[in-house]
Amino acid sequence: MDAGWAREIEAKVRAGERLDYDDGVALYDCDDLAWLGGLAHEVRTARNGDVVYFNVNRHLNMTNVCSASCAYCSFQRKPGEKDAYTMRIDEAVRLARAMEPQGITELHIVNGLHPTLPWRYYPRSLRALKEALPQVALKAFTATEIHWFERISGLPATEILDELIDAGLESLTGGGAEIFDEEIRSRIVDHDTHWEDWSRIHRLAHDKGLRTPCTMLYGHIEEPRHRVDHVLRLRQLQDETGGFVVFIPLRFQHDAAGDPRNRLMTQPMATGAEVLTTFAVSRLLFDNVPHVKNFWVMHGLQTAQLSLSFGADDLDGSVVEYKITHDADGFGTPNEMTRDQLLEMIRDAGFRPVERNTRYEVVRTFDGPDPVRRDVPQPMMA
Repeated sequence: MDAGWAREIEAKVRAGERLDYDDGVALYDCDDLAWLGGLAHEVRTARNGDVVYFNVNRHLNMTNVCSASCAYCSFQRKPGEKDAYTMRIDEAVRLARAMEPQGITELHIVNGLHPTLPWRYYPRSLRALKEALPQVALKAFTATEIHWFERISGLPATEILDELIDAGLESLTGGGAEIFDEEIRSRIVDHDTHWEDWSRIHRLAHDKGLRTPCTMLYGHIEEPRHRVDHVLRLRQLQDETGGFVVFIPLRFQHDAAGDPRNRLMTQPMATGAEVLTTFAVSRLLFDNVPHVKNFWVMHGLQTAQLSLSFGADDLDGSVVEYKITHDADGFGTPNEMTRDQLLEMIRDAGFRPVERNTRYEVVRTFDGPDPVRRDVPQPMMA
């Protein structure tokens, strides 16, 4: 990056001025990672101090049967495949209830686009889960799934959302975004939910009082300019609705086992430096979203810790099971992190843990790092 441009961007950030597309592309071209991280950390600290948020949640994938065959996905199965599954609703309730002793506050539900499951399965599932765990927030379904529900039910998204909210829905998930640029999207996505419908559905959700996350799948065949375009589209939608509470960059996972479903399986994954750059640039560009989250499952624990000094202020929670990428990678992240492990991870990175709920309301605060531990070198988390 040209030194003059760097000074100009730095001045804009410190003056609270909005960065534009050219600024974003220039930031991705920056070869001074320490400067970039420091600038993003300034913004992150001004917004959220020394806090890192986390929650106690469980990811629940009720079916992996999917009508789509997206190029990046190793999770989807076709009807009749030996490892295809669809949970009975009582099985989903049993799995969710198993987290009660840990103080779960959120269920995160994402599924395949099942070609034959009736629409009514989905509100019934939410209603049963809410009846079993009334204190737990239901964050469920991507905009892609809501678009699919429109197709299989014949109902418009506004009525679908109303029924799901009546059944207990408190937030959509942020998935299905991938990369919005059609040049890239047409090569990796095998369904018809593109920017127009994804944004339409989140706009409707925000109008109904839901607060949702938004995501970006990066590190596959896209270029930095596509990432910048993606974030700026979301930023414009946030200007309209104010409904996004967090932005989550998701690192593409290739398939170490060589599953032919994942047609990008030989694509190299983003390097650690590219990950940190993506978090930093996202924090600097996305000036109207309060939080940036690292989903540690897709980045690894050490890189997740480092990202907290590159713009991120939130770590996904206990998770328990995340089949969507664990069906693909040999990356080595655990399925589950306990509350105590998350506290240690956050403190070890030098921050103060705060447990939150789905709406980022504080559930419980904790002490920050123990300064005594800093006197003795500590092993990094695996």
